[in-house]
Amino acid sequence: MSPLIDVRGLTKTYLLGDVVVNALQGVTLAIERGTFVAIMGESGSGKSTLLNLLGCLDRPTSGQYLLDGIAVETMDRDQLAEIRNEKIGFIFQNFNLLPRMNALENVELPLLYKASETPDGDDLGAHALADVGLVGRERNFPAQLSGGQQQRVAIARALINKPAILLADEPTGALDSHNSADIMSIFQALNRTQGITIVMVTHSDEIATYAHRVIGFRDGLIVSDKQMTKRPALAETVALQPVGAVSP
Repeated sequence: MSPLIDVRGLTKTYLLGDVVVNALQGVTLAIERGTFVAIMGESGSGKSTLLNLLGCLDRPTSGQYLLDGIAVETMDRDQLAEIRNEKIGFIFQNFNLLPRMNALENVELPLLYKASETPDGDDLGAHALADVGLVGRERNFPAQLSGGQQQRVAIARALINKPAILLADEPTGALDSHNSADIMSIFQALNRTQGITIVMVTHSDEIATYAHRVIGFRDGLIVSDKQMTKRPALAETVALQPVGAVSP
């Protein structure tokens, strides 16, 4: 079976005034479906540039990106938007919730961009929030939620369209250690019990231990790639269902 993510000779060059920045310099990488990958490196190493390319938010300067066997770099803007909405969920350090929408409305937002109508959007959103431990918080606005709760809303929003891949950019960067552990337990459960492929950028060695595989970046190149032999145990309190499933 071919890898879910297959990147071959990927480069990305930016022109900042008269300065040429080689953000990626020929990256080749394969990620199998159902794996949990952490990407590490100093600021400017190219890790976030790679995540943007994997998420179809930007185009490479050269090279090939196959997503589930499909050549992404040949797609037009509408096709890229469809891929993002159907196959990829995004989670960011600063949550990116809309302050004037409550938790349920924030979670349901991706449903507005689906080509076909989605019945029972409120049910899907409520079950997604329940899956991340936020029963009873549906009507709370972001300002009424803690940082950890806001990130849970962001995870529920990323899951609402049942993506194959979650791309997370420093998902615990704005959280304390307790909330960071809670968020990573949710990631573990999504990966282990639902088979969602996760690619996560992090600066934290401790957070990276939750992944199957840790890839190191420097100066736009992969400089290390190792399998993790010891990972934190899956928290017993985390028991996720497929998004949209109704609890018995």
